[in-house]
Amino acid sequence: MSRDKDAGRRHDIKIGNCSFERVEELKHLGTTSTSQNSIHEGSKGRLKSGNACYQSVQNLSSSSLLFNNIKINIYGTIILSVVLCGFETWSLTLREELRMMVFE
Repeated sequence: MSRDKDAGRRHDIKIGNCSFERVEELKHLGTTSTSQNSIHEGSKGRLKSGNACYQSVQNLSSSSLLFNNIKINIYGTIILSVVLCGFETWSLTLREELRMMVFE
């Protein structure tokens, strides 16, 4: 592995014949990673998506025709899975952890 001398201040990385550009932000599978390893924007976007999912199934969750265990399953499979997609790559700060608890 070596740095490309012509890359200037960006410090592109070269491995064999492949060159990789250094970027400040990368969005992958709906999660944005930054060069400073900040997940604030990514987690904020996930929480917005979770709120949108909640709004779309709100008529089901407020229905008296469904049992509570079915409502809990809807929450876990639809809403929570959207919010936690890519969660294993996050480095949570206390602030982000509190935001997740507030969402739940």
